[in-house]
Amino acid sequence: MSAPGERGRVVGEPAVTDRVLTLPNVLSVLRLVGVPVFLWAILSEHDVLALVVLMLSGVSDYLDGKIARRFGMESRLGQLLDPFADRLYIATTLFGLAWRDIIPWWLVVALVGREVLLAGVLWWIKRYGQTGLPVHFVGKAATFNLLYAFPLLLLGEGSSTFAAWALPIGWAFAWWGTVLYWVAGVMYIVQARQVVAAHTVPAT
Repeated sequence: MSAPGERGRVVGEPAVTDRVLTLPNVLSVLRLVGVPVFLWAILSEHDVLALVVLMLSGVSDYLDGKIARRFGMESRLGQLLDPFADRLYIATTLFGLAWRDIIPWWLVVALVGREVLLAGVLWWIKRYGQTGLPVHFVGKAATFNLLYAFPLLLLGEGSSTFAAWALPIGWAFAWWGTVLYWVAGVMYIVQARQVVAAHTVPAT
């Protein structure tokens, strides 16, 4: 899952535009359309459909960012849609897996708690005219670990030999993702403090 505003512009990257109808934005909208389909599938135990939707979401998440950077299609709408779709998929996946007793509820609390904390940080820095925080590798790595973990944990519910392999690998990704998620959160808090400090330095 992305931190608040982490899709914002970084030094050296192409300028963000006001374009709405772009391929990355279309992919983000399609991901959002898939959220209720995924939630229905996982709650009704249509695991194959849930797995397919989740995997397509991960692929489209990779493609929309890649296309946007490669062809200069980064837009303000995309900065809103893409992380929102990420959070929505992670939230619905956590809820669905916990409801099915595939993951414990404490994991849900750990990941959602980090999001609530960073939402407060974002509100804090907005008071100083900052709308987001620069992206860093740890935040990306955490999201990718979690996006790999969820389908593997779902696959691990089966009784096949592949399921026996998928379950421990899925939990490995889940643990790494959770730890990195919080490490990234601490890094964003440090960045936020630097932003506030820069705006509160007394004029000489």
